[in-house]
Amino acid sequence: MIKNSGIRHLALRVSDVERAVEFYSRVFGMKLVWQPDPDNAYMSSGSDNLALHRGSHGHADAQSLDHFGFIVPTVEDVDAAYVWARGAGLDIVHPLKHHRDGSVSFYIRDPDGNVIQALYEPTISNFSS
Repeated sequence: MIKNSGIRHLALRVSDVERAVEFYSRVFGMKLVWQPDPDNAYMSSGSDNLALHRGSHGHADAQSLDHFGFIVPTVEDVDAAYVWARGAGLDIVHPLKHHRDGSVSFYIRDPDGNVIQALYEPTISNFSS
């Protein structure tokens, strides 16, 4: 077993690095930390980091990804985020749902087609690392 504190790093291939930086800044409040060149950017939320690398879909070494998620602190925050996402014209993949286990989520798509879940999960959303 590898000791860990959860998923803290994700790297995505994107077709337009500038557009992806703008999206993740505007939608999730991530900050650009370092951009060594036009083909790569590194962003942080303060607890997680996201690497964006220019690449094309269908590339021989591209991986398949169903979705990834951002943990949201409260149910009310997810509800408010859903209203904001709809008002911002984001591509809603799955609408807001309150699940019977107490979790609440919805899914959006980024400009490159990656599916992102906004999730309140009772066992980890209130965890401070």
